[in-house]
Amino acid sequence: MAISFDDVEVGTELPARSFPVTRAALVQYAGASGDFNPIHWNEKFALEVGLPDVIAHGMFTMAEAVRVVTDWVGDPGAVVEYSVRFTKPVPVPNDGVGTSIDVTAKVAVLLEDRRVRVDLLVKNRDLKVLGMSRAVVQLG
Repeated sequence: MAISFDDVEVGTELPARSFPVTRAALVQYAGASGDFNPIHWNEKFALEVGLPDVIAHGMFTMAEAVRVVTDWVGDPGAVVEYSVRFTKPVPVPNDGVGTSIDVTAKVAVLLEDRRVRVDLLVKNRDLKVLGMSRAVVQLG
């Protein structure tokens, strides 16, 4: 079911999601992206450079967060702009459970040409990890 521009208004909330993040997921992402920076897989190295633990890739965090928007609109191609500021790292413990990226979002602005701006709130353990997270979506 496609979302229609006529059916949304400022304040329309998208379904919230929580995305699990494990060390295994980071290794898979490194293989897919080619980003083998040791801060994403080597705990000893991450601690030596002052990080709290191995941290999730910024682009991984960004990609997981926008899934709230793509799942809502039903078409990843409908996202015509997406930007964030990285504000805090996402530490991923090596406990077999990992952590999560928790995302809420709502329509913030109605734009011309049946587009809307969706603002996302992206947290890990109650800390905001992405700032100014916004997507512009083309609706039908």
